[in-house]
Amino acid sequence: MKTTLLFAVGLVIGLSGPAQARTLDAIRSDGKIGLCAHPNSLPFASKAGNPPGFQVEMGQALARELGVSLRLDWIITQYQMRSTNCDILLDIIADREAQGETRLRISKPYYRTGVALAVPSSSTLTSFGSLNEHTKVGVQVGSVAAMIIKRRRVPISIFGFESDSLDAVSNHEIDAAAVTPTAASYFNATHPDKTVRILDRDESEADLNWNVAVGMIRPDDALRDAIDGALERLRADGTIDRIYGRYGIVLQAPK
Repeated sequence: MKTTLLFAVGLVIGLSGPAQARTLDAIRSDGKIGLCAHPNSLPFASKAGNPPGFQVEMGQALARELGVSLRLDWIITQYQMRSTNCDILLDIIADREAQGETRLRISKPYYRTGVALAVPSSSTLTSFGSLNEHTKVGVQVGSVAAMIIKRRRVPISIFGFESDSLDAVSNHEIDAAAVTPTAASYFNATHPDKTVRILDRDESEADLNWNVAVGMIRPDDALRDAIDGALERLRADGTIDRIYGRYGIVLQAPK
């Protein structure tokens, strides 16, 4: 079931193609580590580079820790992974079941996220539990949140993108939007005149909460250990918090 959640963060990547594993020694010998990212998906990444997106900044920080530079491989669909030679993806769900189809190896998690409710600042809603048959909630098409909220007999409105449902909330067209805190926080940072209120996630609903990690494409143990060590150092010195903070996002520690 959690595999569906990958769509929420735009990271469904098919790895059935011929991409080859690269060892830590090979990456250091080459002097570069490859990151696969979408070229037009702020706050995650942007080929235009202004701003570059937190995935690009995180990739650069990880590369520095490994003593190499970052190479960006821009992909739009899962099929393009087959023609690239990237080594890592960022902001993936740290769950073996969720990564069953991608076959990514997972680093230690570095933050926790999920699905939250964004509501107008004047809303009386306080949690998922306060939704009822009179509250219309914006959800992404095909998402786990859509299924869960509909099962609770709460009216839903289908959107293709989180940003569209957030616009609808800010314009009082719907009562709430089920979105990631990342999307809602970035919306507030880029729409200071139309900010929404972000309600706490419901940790009692396991499928609406997950840890986030680095995904590695068939690495050797040395590369996985090096990535884990780099993440620990970047968390400890505040680098990760600062990177996401530049996009208006406050991270929660993984569980």
